[in-house]
Amino acid sequence: MEIVYSLIAASAAMLGSIILITFHKWSEKNSLLIINFAAGVMLTLAFSHLIPEGLELNSKTMIYTLLGFSIMFFLQFVVLFHPCHDHECSNSKHTHVASITGILLHSILDGLMIAIGFKTNSNLGLLTTLAILLHKLPDGITISGILLYRGMSKNKIFNISLLTACFTPVGTMLGMFLLKNISMPSLGALLGITAGSFIFLSASDLIPETHKCKNRATALMLFVGIIFILAAEHFM
Repeated sequence: MEIVYSLIAASAAMLGSIILITFHKWSEKNSLLIINFAAGVMLTLAFSHLIPEGLELNSKTMIYTLLGFSIMFFLQFVVLFHPCHDHECSNSKHTHVASITGILLHSILDGLMIAIGFKTNSNLGLLTTLAILLHKLPDGITISGILLYRGMSKNKIFNISLLTACFTPVGTMLGMFLLKNISMPSLGALLGITAGSFIFLSASDLIPETHKCKNRATALMLFVGIIFILAAEHFM
């Protein structure tokens, strides 16, 4: 079941690329709606589910949350884990390779997070999948836009999206294997690391995009995402 949901989440990045390629102007206008909604979902999931669930299994979960945040910071700003999100980035072949490598690593970690969620319980697995799906859709739009801006052909962009999408279920399968005989305290630690990753992605990647939007109503989607997850608690 985890693989099925992982494939669904992976397809969101491809959908983002297809939307960008097909409806370039529309996606530039409306991707911020999805970005803000995704930020609200990821933050709420981290604080209302991942951290509390982790604390039940491991009293040091908050330390691991900080570790997860720090790891993401290190990967993004030190080893170019995340592709550059600025059109002024250099157009060198090295930058292309670093960007694509970053996307591949990101996809594997997304798959691992889905596996960790389902290892805890099915409800958390579903919510984790939703958060990653919502994050990958605007990611697909943004990354494809950068590659298009750098002069890459639409066919190449589509092929890269397809390749990177395949690495999400690979990450989930890897997680299922590694988590097979995991202890409860170790699972709690992983939930904390996942929470820290979600907080970093929301605070560093998603929320700053809001400042580019002139329509303040778009920023309200952050609160819609928060309310959505809180409301989902009553139906799951």
